[in-house]
Amino acid sequence: MKRSNKRPSRKAKRSALKPSRYEIRLAGSGGQGIITAARILAEAISAGGEKYVCQTQSYGPEARGGASKAEIVVSYEPIDYPKAMNPDLLLAMNQTSCDSYFSDLKPYGLLIVDSTLVRQIPISRAVALPFTDIAREKIGKELVANMVALGAVVRLSQVVAPGIAEEVIAQKVPKAFVEMNIKAFNAGIEAASQVDIDALPASAFSSEEEEL
Repeated sequence: MKRSNKRPSRKAKRSALKPSRYEIRLAGSGGQGIITAARILAEAISAGGEKYVCQTQSYGPEARGGASKAEIVVSYEPIDYPKAMNPDLLLAMNQTSCDSYFSDLKPYGLLIVDSTLVRQIPISRAVALPFTDIAREKIGKELVANMVALGAVVRLSQVVAPGIAEEVIAQKVPKAFVEMNIKAFNAGIEAASQVDIDALPASAFSSEEEEL
């Protein structure tokens, strides 16, 4: 079935950006810290108040190196189904997760990828930032690429205030690594602040993609 090619009104765009139910999917491989980032994000949103939050996760056959996926559903009303059916935002930390899940996005959803590891971006409404390179070059540890990515997700989704997310990071990360993780988180916010969301295509899919 084809999606309508009619361009949305400004009111429709605003509604798409701030729906009553907002779905986020974070995906990558085991060892990239996807689950940790999702748990921090979910707890931060919950701590912000006024919203219902549900976080789920799944692992591939191997804890490290296999597939890893976590989902967060945010709503102003009680959540009747805990999983993301059509994400408003997809973070893909590797090419496999990008290829596997991009088609699930809502028509006006946003794809965010780690351009260090994702070289082929299949849709037009996408933000590509080198999370792994930023972690290595600015922090000195590739291990915190998940926190760089989390900073970008918080900045671009605006589902929670960065300060609240920082507080949760400080609570959840071992004390010896709090400063490093918060530095990585802020590096992600800084990188994402250079992105002009309004300059992206209104739809995640071109006319040709919509017909597939």
